[in-house]
Order: sequence, then structure tokens, then C-alpha cells
Amino acid sequence: MNPPQEVWINGRHVPAESALVSVFDRSFLYGDGLFETIGVRNGRPAFWNAHWERFTRGADFLGVRIGTGSAELRTAAEGLLAANGVSRGVLRITLSRGCGTRGYSPRGANEPQLILVAFPDAGLEAAPRRLRLATASFRLGIEDPLTRVKSASKLLNVLARAEAETAGADEALLLNTAGRIAEAGSGNLFWIAGDRLRTPSLQEGALPGIARGILLEIAPSLGLRPEETAAFPEALATAESVGISSSTQGLAEVVSLDGRPLGTSPATERLWAEFQRRMESDTLQTR
Repeated sequence: MNPPQEVWINGRHVPAESALVSVFDRSFLYGDGLFETIGVRNGRPAFWNAHWERFTRGADFLGVRIGTGSAELRTAAEGLLAANGVSRGVLRITLSRGCGTRGYSPRGANEPQLILVAFPDAGLEAAPRRLRLATASFRLGIEDPLTRVKSASKLLNVLARAEAETAGADEALLLNTAGRIAEAGSGNLFWIAGDRLRTPSLQEGALPGIARGILLEIAPSLGLRPEETAAFPEALATAESVGISSSTQGLAEVVSLDGRPLGTSPATERLWAEFQRRMESDTLQTR
């Protein structure tokens, strides 16, 4: 995979090796910021409106000014993708509160930093990725308002992934403080039980993922009833199939949890294929 050649910072294209932020930037010091990770097809970011809505909602929650509108930033994103030759890949948007005085108070941090980075993808997948899952020792708070925001502070997720990799797994299962399923370390969790596609409700600590919403929309067309629920991890052991959703991949199939094999189902591949079709369709639409 080739690294990005140019990065967009506050309206300017900057060579990647010169793309720097201050050591006094609050996203570096405190994780005081937001980000979005968006799948790219046909040189365009997929499901832009849904990502923008979540991004602006998060910025309002943090009280950080974005400083540009949806159409302007989308044009900038497509220009950056073209400059880096990225037809298929990943676009990351980062918003930092910027630099301020020392300490937690955000007073004086009046110049937010808005950054776009484009990453090329390795190639087309022919089927969903297959992942091994390990339960993390870290817990998410029930109804914690920060779990609704894709903030730049993701240390819990980093440590959970490190635990999973040490255990020989690919991804972490995150439970909430009640011991129920919340999400995976880098995506929402789904499982198929009979004719139902189940996923934890947002009150369980799950991030309102963009792919999560799209898969819930897709489910009825494939004969599955979407259901937001509260469940303990034992529910995964008897599920027909378990998957992890993300905006860049759609849906990956989980083949084991804590070393124990899980069921697999053709329905997972059908969900993944329909998600891929929608990504293609969305990015080919005339603007």
C-alpha cells in the first residue's frame, strides 16, 4: 500500500512529510477532537451525508467550530482523493479544537484544525473478512454520552485491541459495565438468530455507526428482521453467524470468540454484498 502523497490541512494541500500539527494541539494533549473514517469508491467518499450528520452532531456536542460546510468539504475531499490517486480506499476527517492554554479548560482554543487524509486500499475483496474475536477486560459505560461521539480519544479501544492481539485474536469484543455486549473495538457487532439480525442498542454503549444504520436498513430486503437489543456474550455462542460492521468494509464475519468457534452463515455474505453494492451506487450518483 502506497502512503498518502498530500494531506489537506485547513484548506491547503501539504506534502505528507510536511503535514504537522503543534505539540500544543489539544487533540494531541487530551484527545480533544473528533474524526470520521469513510470508505471510498470511484474516487468519492461513500455515504457522505450520513457521515457529515454524525460529524456535525459530534462537533456541536464538543462545542468545536468546523469552519466549513458539507459541500465545500466534500469537494475538498474529492480533490484530495484525486491528488493522491485514490479511487478506492479510506478517507479520514479529523477535527481538533486546536491549541489553547495549558490545562483542561478549552478557553482560548479558538482556532480549530480541520484535516483530511486519503489512504489507498489494497484491492477488492471477494468475500467478507474472517476475524477472531477476544473479550476485552475494559468496559464501556452504559448510556455514557461520550460513546455516542467518534472522539479522538480512543485509548480504551487501543488497549482492547492490544489485549486481543496478545491473545492471538484480530479484534476485541467490548462489554459494558453491566457485562452485556456493547460493540467491537473498531465496529458495531451483529448476530443472526433465526430470522432476526440483532445488534446492541445505543443505550448499551455502542457507537451509532454509519454501517450499522445501513445494515439495519438492508436486513428486511434479505428476509431478516432488524432488532436492537440488550444481550450477554453467551448469545453469540448460539448465533447462526456473528459479524462486525465498519464503514470501510461493510461487514466482517467473526469465526471465533475467545478461541471457541462460532457459527457461519451465507446470510453474512449476502449482507456484505448488498452493502458493497450500495457503496458503489452511492458514489456513482450524479452530484
